[in-house]
Amino acid sequence: MENPLGNEIIVGEILRAEEFEEARKPKMSKLWIDLGEDKVQSAAQLGYNHSINDVEGLKVLCVTDLGEVKIAGFRSEVLTLGVPSEDGNPVLVTPEIDVAKGGKLY
Repeated sequence: MENPLGNEIIVGEILRAEEFEEARKPKMSKLWIDLGEDKVQSAAQLGYNHSINDVEGLKVLCVTDLGEVKIAGFRSEVLTLGVPSEDGNPVLVTPEIDVAKGGKLY
């Protein structure tokens, strides 16, 4: 069954990550993500549970087709999924084993 909203959850690989000091929320990061056929940007609040240096090359789940959002001049094109840790701060959702970029969540 096709998703009526057009959104998909796709596996992407973080190509590059930078601190996002211009953002109003604390611990924000700029991410450049390879979804297989497309390369996109995403802003995510990673600094509480992830190091910028440790996320490059990490496979993550991204929601597509939500629309583009500009945050402090940075274009965020996908939502990088996270879940709250015990302290309520985001932890990236990642596949347990290595999977191909562009794979879609069933």
